[in-house]
Amino acid sequence: MKACVFYGPGDVRVESVTEPQPGPGELLLRMEATGLCQSDIRVYKGEKKAKIGVIPGHENVGVIAELGEGVEGLAKGQRVALCPIIACGRCFYCLRGLRNRCLKRTTLGYDENGGLAELLLVPASIVSLGHVFPVPEGLPSDVATLTEPLACVLNSLEACRLPPGGSLLLLGAGPMGLLHLMLARALGAATVIVSEVNQGRLQQAKLFGASLTLDPARDDIQSAVLEASDGLGVDAVVVTTGVPALVEPALAAVRRQGTVNLFGGFPPNSTVALDPNVVHYSEINITGSQNATPDQYRRALQLLTVIPQAAQVNTHRFPIEEGTKAYESRLGMDGLKSLVIF
Repeated sequence: MKACVFYGPGDVRVESVTEPQPGPGELLLRMEATGLCQSDIRVYKGEKKAKIGVIPGHENVGVIAELGEGVEGLAKGQRVALCPIIACGRCFYCLRGLRNRCLKRTTLGYDENGGLAELLLVPASIVSLGHVFPVPEGLPSDVATLTEPLACVLNSLEACRLPPGGSLLLLGAGPMGLLHLMLARALGAATVIVSEVNQGRLQQAKLFGASLTLDPARDDIQSAVLEASDGLGVDAVVVTTGVPALVEPALAAVRRQGTVNLFGGFPPNSTVALDPNVVHYSEINITGSQNATPDQYRRALQLLTVIPQAAQVNTHRFPIEEGTKAYESRLGMDGLKSLVIF
């Protein structure tokens, strides 16, 4: 079968590899679509680790081709999306439903083979933990690949404790920033302000319903946010992209007792200078969010059925034979999300 294989930073190759066979408790998926995200690009750039020789891809949708012995509750021919987390199910965090924080966590596409291949062997632990979700009837497979990124966004917004009718500032309007915008609107945010230097993406934010769009190269973010919020600042700010310099404007724009969430992964050894009195006297909550819980995956998949705009985030599609072009388009900031379609 054809697959993309990761050999190190800057080195992903399309190769013929041996077709996997499902063992007890495992599934074999015939892939329909796999999305690439910024985390995949960070691995490609050497900013994040992945096992040499692994098949990338953690935003996966496929049809069950074979069921291993003992698999129950799923059927051959069923279309499914995956939570790519392999968790122990027994540690402090797993017992609280926080499998994204599992102390022994590994992940498809980084530690075990992912979905940038014609076939994907789903480990028994993913199956037994219930990390396989039937795709709702009528939801296209390419849209269903957004289950993983939208689950991460749902986790982010819930960490922000953003109430219906609340206000939000998004620093960055890449694919994840735009998904934050769409989901925040769907969950009842009244004001969503978006800051982005890329004019094409800023225009997308306008089309997707941003209340106000800002270009930090020309606009004073703090002044604009205060003006739009009657001098209070916004309820929450999400730094959607891993740029350390964005933490300072985030703290300047959030209201007292508001929340700043560091959503995007930052380059290794990043540091940020901040005035602790800003946090102390204004009682600002600074948090982070990474990946999502299985319940957030389940809800994200359902949310995709009522957020039709989300489909527009997928702008580029490539066959597996041209899988490396999916990386090139993301690296070149060409459009938004790239998919490999089978």
